[in-house]
Formats: sequence, C-alpha cells, structure tokens
Amino acid sequence: MDRVANIRTEEKKYHDMCYDSYNLFEPGSWLHRPVQTVIDLLEEYTDQEYLSVLDLGSGIGRNSIPIAESMKNRNGKVVCVDLLESAIEKLQSNSKKFGVEPFIVTRLSDIEHFIIAQEEYDIILAVSSLEHVSSEKALERKLNEMICGTKANGTNCIIIGSNIHEVNLETGQELDPMFEVNLSTEKMMELLVDQYTGCEVQQRLVKQLEYEIDRKGQAVKLTTDCITFVAKKLY
Repeated sequence: MDRVANIRTEEKKYHDMCYDSYNLFEPGSWLHRPVQTVIDLLEEYTDQEYLSVLDLGSGIGRNSIPIAESMKNRNGKVVCVDLLESAIEKLQSNSKKFGVEPFIVTRLSDIEHFIIAQEEYDIILAVSSLEHVSSEKALERKLNEMICGTKANGTNCIIIGSNIHEVNLETGQELDPMFEVNLSTEKMMELLVDQYTGCEVQQRLVKQLEYEIDRKGQAVKLTTDCITFVAKKLY
C-alpha cells in the first residue's frame, strides 16, 4: 500500500472511532463545539440575505450545522464535502436533528477532486482538511481553486497543521505522521501568503497543540503547529 493510501486508511479508522464514540456538541472531544474563528466570521455576513458556504472536510457538522442555523432567519446553503461515508451519513442525521436540513447539501468526495465552481461561495472553510490532499502541489492547486470559487468580498478560512510529529508514547519512537502534506510552519505560512497575494489577510495565527491519539491500538502523542489563516477576496 502506498503512503497516501495508508494514511487515508488510518485516518478513516481514527475518524470512524471518533464519530462512533462522541456525539456532536457533547463534551469529551474536538466535536464539542464549532471553531470560534468560523463563528466570528459569520458576523460579517449577518445582513446578507443569501449566504453561500462551502465546508471542505465537513465531518459530521461541527462547523456547518451552526452556520446553517444562522440561515434560519434568511436563506442560504452550506455545501458539505467529506471523503467518509460515515461522516456524511451522520451529518445528514445531525442536520435533521438540529432542524437545518433545508440548508445543508452533502457531497461524498475527496476534497482534492471536488470541483469548486467559480465565484460560487461567500465563505469557504477548510478546517483540518487541506493537510490531507495528496501533495504540496495539490495543496497549491486547491488553494487557487478556493480563491477562484470565492465571490468578491467573500472569505476563505483555513485551519491547517504544520510541523507535525507523532511519537509512540510507550517506546518513544518517532513515527511517520499520518498526514499527506506536512510542511514546516515557515514554509506553510509562506505558501499561504503567496497564494493569497491580492487578498486582504484578516487573521494569521500559529498555536502549538498536543494531543494523545490512537494509532493501531497504540497511544501516540501528536504535536502540531496549528495555523489559522483568514483572507478576504477584495474583487
């Protein structure tokens, strides 16, 4: 099995386990609440009558459900793209549970190959998903496609890991991180800034994070620099 296929197998196991173990918006995991940056972003669009949003790597609705809830007093759509059938099925179930089914459009797809129509969206989110395109070149292509797919005065919100390390907690052995794209923080930031030349960068933060995760039944420490990058397309 090649490296990308192996990573996707391991990520599917990890996410399936999370989705089976934890419910959306219940304490105990990263599914507990939406990303605050995403919720803050909605403030800019409160007066807009129709809001078009794309959530790349939507999972079971951690961010897309709250966005859809903001549409109850207006109109809009959240197109939710995810590679995992388990995620899409739970997202559809959650959209019914939270009464936002009319605003949610689900697409079962690898985000790399999901085609983004030009100037289609007011907001495009990619939260912890672009690390899982197949290569650095694929990342550059996808970012360019995201910019082209954003309307004037629309915003891209990217949360992406860099400088990722995984260490077996029992043996101390450094493992090959299960992320297809793993650049240094400096290089990742440089790539983002280059891609978004001509856009207004509204937020650029780096936060060091550390988790304990399960890999093949082994406890593993994952450390990453988590980059939050928000940019507005001016024209």
